[in-house]
Amino acid sequence: MSKVSSVAAAVEQIPDGAVLMIGGFMGAGTPPLLIDELVRQGKKNLTVIANDTARPGVGIGKLIDAGLVKKVIASHIGTNPQTQKLMIAGELEVDLVPQGTLAERVRAGGSGLGGVLTPTGVGTTAGEGKKTVELNGTTYLVEEAIKADIALISARSADYSGNLRYSLTSRNFNPLMALAAELVIAEPNEIVPIGCIEPDAVVTPHVLVDVIVAKGAEK
Repeated sequence: MSKVSSVAAAVEQIPDGAVLMIGGFMGAGTPPLLIDELVRQGKKNLTVIANDTARPGVGIGKLIDAGLVKKVIASHIGTNPQTQKLMIAGELEVDLVPQGTLAERVRAGGSGLGGVLTPTGVGTTAGEGKKTVELNGTTYLVEEAIKADIALISARSADYSGNLRYSLTSRNFNPLMALAAELVIAEPNEIVPIGCIEPDAVVTPHVLVDVIVAKGAEK
């Protein structure tokens, strides 16, 4: 069965209230067509797990602007005043997680681990109410693994089986998130014949990718 889908058909698989992992760093490596289609279809009550919420009108910022997100789990929101405004007003739940800890929690979720131990946040408000353990004289927070219903990821290239290659820093969270979701929807810049991506360049193998969004695809 072909994995190639139109943007509209791919987003139709996302229910209201879904927990989404969305790749990207300030919009770089965030799938623009999928974001725009989420807004067009008006998917709501979403929980978004991402590095950040970019800026108003950019990347995940479009979902914030449209009022489609009920909760954000991210490493920072400092570049998006709309996210800050909604959080202060109590209209958006925001869980701030240190960037490295966020990456490791996602990695743990995709690797079948229960969580990770990190000294980051010990003795701060970030560690309040969390379990701690002491190993060799160092105190660590127990940070639970993170998983999602659906991951929306961006790639430089995909072949028709779903092998993905990324481009430079736009790779960021995308490979980790492809491991940690039940359904993975990839938006590549191009789709190439099988064999055109050399094996050593494949970062996310096809077995992890469920849907490939193709520009102009009708089904």
